[in-house]
Amino acid sequence: MTLAGLALPASVFAACTAKTDENGEREIAVKEYTNPVIDRSAPDPTVIRDKDGTFYLYGTENTRNIPIFKSKDMVTWVFAGTAFTDATRPSWDGKHSLWAPEIRYIDGKYVLYYSWARWGDEWNSNVGVAVSASPEGPFKDLGCLIDSKEIGVQNSIDQFYIEDKGKHYMFWGSFRGIYAVELEKDGLSVKRGKDGEPVLKKQVCGTAFEGVNIYKKGKYYYLFASVGACCNGAKSTYKTVVGRSKDILGPYVDRNGKDMLDNGYELVLQGNATWAGPGHNSIIQTDDAGQEWLIYHGYMKATADKGRVVLLDKLQWTEDGWPYVEGNVPSDKAEAPVIKGL
Repeated sequence: MTLAGLALPASVFAACTAKTDENGEREIAVKEYTNPVIDRSAPDPTVIRDKDGTFYLYGTENTRNIPIFKSKDMVTWVFAGTAFTDATRPSWDGKHSLWAPEIRYIDGKYVLYYSWARWGDEWNSNVGVAVSASPEGPFKDLGCLIDSKEIGVQNSIDQFYIEDKGKHYMFWGSFRGIYAVELEKDGLSVKRGKDGEPVLKKQVCGTAFEGVNIYKKGKYYYLFASVGACCNGAKSTYKTVVGRSKDILGPYVDRNGKDMLDNGYELVLQGNATWAGPGHNSIIQTDDAGQEWLIYHGYMKATADKGRVVLLDKLQWTEDGWPYVEGNVPSDKAEAPVIKGL
């Protein structure tokens, strides 16, 4: 397998081990994988599973114009190109960088939300949107969706789209509060009243968070986010946290009832001696056995100069309904997702 013409390390290939069944009588082949699953910088990953079963992953443009990877099993990823080219990349509002893409299939099209950002220029960091007939593009840019100045939210980046009870929401923000607005049905514009103002604008988290991601399970909405320093290599303090609510618009609270508006949270995942800065997870993916998976970025401390590589871990749940990764740290090796036909 190659990636942009370069051979990938063997660590990204699933291997097989064996284990006995529950009666201890028969050996069953079990696929294993080794982190990272993408040994190349692709921060802030977002993943979608297409109708043919293929997974597509998009990341912040350490590869210019938003890299796209594809996989059949969430373990072995192949570089598939970029969402834009230099000719088609967004150009509105001057020179920016493409960060934290978010992919969805809405109303018969692939919709790619992106942060059009300037490092350190938080009132000129906004959310844009593009569309395509294919998950591999080409994507057509439609321009600005959320403008920091117009909506009054500093650092309007790290957007997340979710549908719930017939409504279409966008949550976003980075260390200046997490906010929610309602979008139109096609997901391409903010829903506004006759006065031109958004019909909804609500703050749901305080200033400790970025990289929001919401997952509905049972009676709760779980708001995943990241806290700490994302981008300091082996010294990064980034970690993945969560709160939950019975309403999509909150209040989201920790185990003790502390509101995320007051920066309460529960730990999901943090660094250890091998890994630094694990965070900014994709929307939760489910394999064909119903297991839930967290795809996120982090630094391998020994090779931190490679940037934020992509990791994979199974999401587990406590008896009282809180998500976590085993040991609250990235795995080095683990049992792979179950995908039918592989």
